[in-house]
Amino acid sequence: MSVEHFTSAGASTWFQRIDQQIFLADVLSEDSGAAMSVGFGRYRKGEKNPWKMTYDEALVITSGIFTVEGPSGSVTARAGEVIYLRAGTEVVYAAEEDAELVYVTYPHWLAATEASAEAHRLDDFHEA
Repeated sequence: MSVEHFTSAGASTWFQRIDQQIFLADVLSEDSGAAMSVGFGRYRKGEKNPWKMTYDEALVITSGIFTVEGPSGSVTARAGEVIYLRAGTEVVYAAEEDAELVYVTYPHWLAATEASAEAHRLDDFHEA
């Protein structure tokens, strides 16, 4: 299909980080044949998630205030704004208030993470 439409309500499987109020759901994954991943994220105010980027990522904030702490400082975005992250960067995702976002990654974030030294970070997530 050359044109597709996705909503967070249509996401079939959500994953939660440990017992935190952090939820992620892919709606376009490697299985789709697309060159990138697309998904939705929901973070409750105050929740943080340390991560090392093994792919490039754009975060489109759809509600709330969201910050990414990186080696050169923090970047904060509000609804309608975008944060871009480069592969190889150590970050901490942080919700300044309840936040929802859309993530777009290239290449596919899951495959890139599984094939990297960062694969152990996936152990923190379970099906919600």
